[in-house]
Amino acid sequence: MKTAVIYYSLDGNSALVAETIKATIGIGADTFEIKTKDNKKRKGFVKILWGGAQVMFGKKPPIVPLSVDVNAYDLIILGTPVWAGSPAPAMVSFLDKTAINGKKIALFCCHGGGQGKVFEKLKALLKGNTIAGEIDFRNASKEDRTALKQKIDQWAKNIAA
Repeated sequence: MKTAVIYYSLDGNSALVAETIKATIGIGADTFEIKTKDNKKRKGFVKILWGGAQVMFGKKPPIVPLSVDVNAYDLIILGTPVWAGSPAPAMVSFLDKTAINGKKIALFCCHGGGQGKVFEKLKALLKGNTIAGEIDFRNASKEDRTALKQKIDQWAKNIAA
């Protein structure tokens, strides 16, 4: 099964999970990172305020064009951090610009406190597709790598079925 792992990562948690998923799935898995055109690094309270405001005001930041043909893949895995209980605006921008229809989709999110309504909101943006599974990771970069890999291994088996 040809698989695309498409993710946005601000602090590296979603990138870590995406790369671990790719390593678990192995041959036939390609990763694609969504990047915003605004690559300014924000820290601390400013980062939280900036990210929350983007979600609350429905901002869709401009993203760097991603060279992925979603139609070439059997399974598309989408990953995002949770911002104010929602998918990161960069992921929303990607989904807004990319027609994904009739595909098998799996979802993951990374957060420091809770997944909020991220999966509900992603599913609403992905109507016309089959959602094969979802999984969340709390503080993925702080999790034991062996435990993280085991969690992903089990999830990958479930979505591949």
